[in-house]
Amino acid sequence: MILFKRAGDLTRWLDQQQLSGKSIGFVPTLGALHAGHISLITISKRSAGVTVCSIFVNPTQFNDPKDFQKYPITLEKDIALLEQSGTDVLFLPEVEEIYPDGTSGLERYDLGRIESLLEGKYRPGHFQGVCQVMRRLLDVVRPDDLFMGSKDFQQCMVVQRLIELRDMPTRLHRCPILREPDGLAMSSRNVRLTPEQRQKATAIYQALLAIKLGWEMGQPSEKELTAMAMNILESADFRVDYVEIADAKTLEPAKEGEGPGSIALIAAFLGEVRLIDNMMLPD
Repeated sequence: MILFKRAGDLTRWLDQQQLSGKSIGFVPTLGALHAGHISLITISKRSAGVTVCSIFVNPTQFNDPKDFQKYPITLEKDIALLEQSGTDVLFLPEVEEIYPDGTSGLERYDLGRIESLLEGKYRPGHFQGVCQVMRRLLDVVRPDDLFMGSKDFQQCMVVQRLIELRDMPTRLHRCPILREPDGLAMSSRNVRLTPEQRQKATAIYQALLAIKLGWEMGQPSEKELTAMAMNILESADFRVDYVEIADAKTLEPAKEGEGPGSIALIAAFLGEVRLIDNMMLPD
């Protein structure tokens, strides 16, 4: 595995790979890697000639400074995992490399309604930060294919919007959520849970399953399904931001009785740790 810290060096090296006919696959991460991230590397390696992974904890996407400060850093372990997975390139820039002119007064993107719904409502400014860093990373790597996990469902939608706004040739692939044996979605934030919280955390998966089961049976109503899920979460000491059944294409609230293309989404705090998860609902 080759490690690059300078954007210019990486771009020049990748240019040579593309000139030789190799396609570029890209997996952007914030580090604290787990099996879910490695699954994205594996998917990329099946189709791309060169697989690039970036590790960069982007300060502009953290609307809560404390969350940024507490984000887990496990670089030595991350590098070992990437080497074992056969990653070709690791891009490991400093903040100054990504934002040479600083992080104030940055550009803004017209994301439409998606920026005010769900995560956008509860994390103001977050998606602008996502776009700011992704625009820079995509300009450096210029990948043919971009691989992201579906746990961050709304973030994938935002990145697709960015690609369209900038008319980039990159293809975005939303990859399946990987779960622990007890159903908890793999997340870098899980390591911040205490042993007791880790046991309770499965309630978020149980709440999604309860919604899905009720949806399949056609009873009760969507309002009752979300209330039931809220009760499951609050009984496990979660502090809930939202439980929503939404249109999977727009994330607007799903209309009563309109089944096709719906998704259940949850965001909730367990102690100081905020977890998100989602589950597609059957037509």
